[in-house]
Amino acid sequence: TGKRGHNVPGGGAGRRASRESAASIRARRSSSPSPLGRTDTKTTQAAAPSLLREALVAYGCVGLWIFFSGAVITYNKFLLSVAGFPYPITLTLWHMLFCSTIAFALVRSGWVKSIDMEFDTYVSAIVPIGACYAVSLWVGNAAYLHLSVSFIQMLKALMPVAVFLVGSLMGVEKFELARLANMSLIAVGVAIASFGEINFNVFGVALQMGSIVAESIRLTLVQLLLQSRGLKLNPITTLYYVSPCCFVFLLVPFFGLELLKVVNDDDVLVNPFYMITNAAVAFCLNMAVFLLIGKTSALSMNVAGVIKDWALIGISFFVFGDPVSSVNLGGYLVAFLAVCYYNYDKYRSKNREVQEERARQDELVPMLSVVSGSEKD
Repeated sequence: TGKRGHNVPGGGAGRRASRESAASIRARRSSSPSPLGRTDTKTTQAAAPSLLREALVAYGCVGLWIFFSGAVITYNKFLLSVAGFPYPITLTLWHMLFCSTIAFALVRSGWVKSIDMEFDTYVSAIVPIGACYAVSLWVGNAAYLHLSVSFIQMLKALMPVAVFLVGSLMGVEKFELARLANMSLIAVGVAIASFGEINFNVFGVALQMGSIVAESIRLTLVQLLLQSRGLKLNPITTLYYVSPCCFVFLLVPFFGLELLKVVNDDDVLVNPFYMITNAAVAFCLNMAVFLLIGKTSALSMNVAGVIKDWALIGISFFVFGDPVSSVNLGGYLVAFLAVCYYNYDKYRSKNREVQEERARQDELVPMLSVVSGSEKD
């Protein structure tokens, strides 16, 4: 016959696929650092400026997120508790209207490229996320009327617990007893901090817990409904699709709970400068959130959040004069250390998955090389 594999249907395609697979894996291996850390000197020198630039961008995104997150929280607290505008639903509704308007203008003018999304996809994926986001923002802002900024930040340490429990119920997180113990330690720390809270308010705590649960459901739905469909939205298109939906959901509690109060309140103060700049800072925060995750990771956001929480506790104490007891700080320190371990454990698990995938590729290369070599005979 002269040529091996001549009479086998698809033999040529199979040989080419094998050679291409081996070559692609070799390319990935050569482009990534070796486990022993040995890299080519020229490659390292060429990659150094790029790595430095990526690091500066990443740290810049972290800094922006910490700044705007703290700015929104303190600004909202100022408007709701000090500046004479105690209406959290109306304030959140204004934020969503502002963000929707800017995102709509940027997308429709062609400055930002959108994606083609079918109506069924919007209803099944975006609407549930928008509903959870509306509830999270509404009750989260309402909590500032009843609790101090510092205590709210301590309660927010429960977010990993809520995400873990909701994710386990929805099949996104793997339920493990060791991680459950870690979550329990976080809860114990928050409980101690709550016990030491001087201005404890049951209704305020209930509002904040509702915000945490709604946000954890939203984060889980993002994984289930968006990532599973392969939908990749940039910061502007995310606001373009989610903010109007969130605005519509907020209209229900607005008409039912706050509209008549705002209209009949002779003491309400609506300062145009405050309202516009507050909404602009909220828009910048939304941009910073998506930039941070896009340039780094959700884990980096969690780590940055820990730094931000401590900073806000200090701001709450020195700027707003909120009392912080030693029991408060002791309980939050326990929760803080447990959250740090949680972030470290997540990083270690992700790194282990990467190493296992690399080992699997290393095992495939010799096998594919033998197959492609034998087919050349």
